[in-house]
Amino acid sequence: MNAVMNPPQAEQVTLYYREGSSDKVYQCSIEPTGEHFVVNFAFGRRGTTLSTGTKTSSPVDHGTAKKMFEKLVREKTAKGYTPGEQGIPYQHTDKEQRYSGIVPQLLNPIDEAEANRLLNDSGWCMQEKHDGRRVLLMKVGPVISGVNKKGLTIGLPSTIMQSGKGIEGDYILDGEAVGDTLYVFDLLTLNGENLESQPYRTRLLALMNLIAANLARHIQLVHTAFNPKDKALLLGDLRTEEKEGVVFKRLDAPYTPGRPNSGGSQLKHKFYATCSAVVTGINAQRSVEIRLLDQDGWQPAGNVTIPPNQLIPVVGTVVEVRYLYALRESGCLYQPVYLGERNDVEKQECLVSQLKYKPTDKE
Repeated sequence: MNAVMNPPQAEQVTLYYREGSSDKVYQCSIEPTGEHFVVNFAFGRRGTTLSTGTKTSSPVDHGTAKKMFEKLVREKTAKGYTPGEQGIPYQHTDKEQRYSGIVPQLLNPIDEAEANRLLNDSGWCMQEKHDGRRVLLMKVGPVISGVNKKGLTIGLPSTIMQSGKGIEGDYILDGEAVGDTLYVFDLLTLNGENLESQPYRTRLLALMNLIAANLARHIQLVHTAFNPKDKALLLGDLRTEEKEGVVFKRLDAPYTPGRPNSGGSQLKHKFYATCSAVVTGINAQRSVEIRLLDQDGWQPAGNVTIPPNQLIPVVGTVVEVRYLYALRESGCLYQPVYLGERNDVEKQECLVSQLKYKPTDKE
């Protein structure tokens, strides 16, 4: 009698790299799809929502997948990564990086004076701005998927996916993914009904009722304050806790996908300055040149040092940089700190208008 061969099962390894202030994680997995296999990966800082991708543009046989998997592991261990405690597994999708047909509403920044004005305007609520990645969570029947700020489908931590499956009905949630938790703040559709034209107060109430009716450990509501006193208290607490910032939302406004040229019904105020920039040159001593775009073309924004525990990004890569302020005379960043690559930001979004400048004596 012929023996029945069991098909190979999914394989996964989680590797860690820790040195100084760096604490990174890299996951690689062989996952079955039909009778073949794909090799997927996820990487980033530990405790953040990881960037995801695949090494297989189409499924391959197990032997080929195994070789690709082992090559990835060898490359990472050669760079100092080692196995450690099991990380949060990512649930990938065979539609990775495909356009979903939906995009989130994106926010323009405001300064301190405008933030103080909106604190006292009861027509606007205020929420904590989490330091994560923008994610839309979409559920249709048993199928659930993540969508990034560019409208492309992405893999997400299995904890978020499983929590999403536990919420009854079909929906599209909007939120910020931080580690293995999705902090939600908007509801675009529910059981086939499009809510985008409804005022934000209506969508927020529906979202609160949806989350309250379902136990979803890894999907949480953002903290929202409505009246001036509560907004001032929340703002003070978030500054004390050194959080990223706040978001103001007009309560009577509909959901408008994309980013307006200026202003808008949803505005963000960060407590520290960051910008997305394009790498335009590789310097000596692990430094790269960065530039930003304005009406006159690509303008220099200075140089930023790449930490020794991170790969030097190639020319053309979009990167995120934290800085104290920009110099008005040169447009260069003062005290820049490299935060990592941004695969969810287009080059055309790396604008000079992002910059926060050093105040003058008159300001």
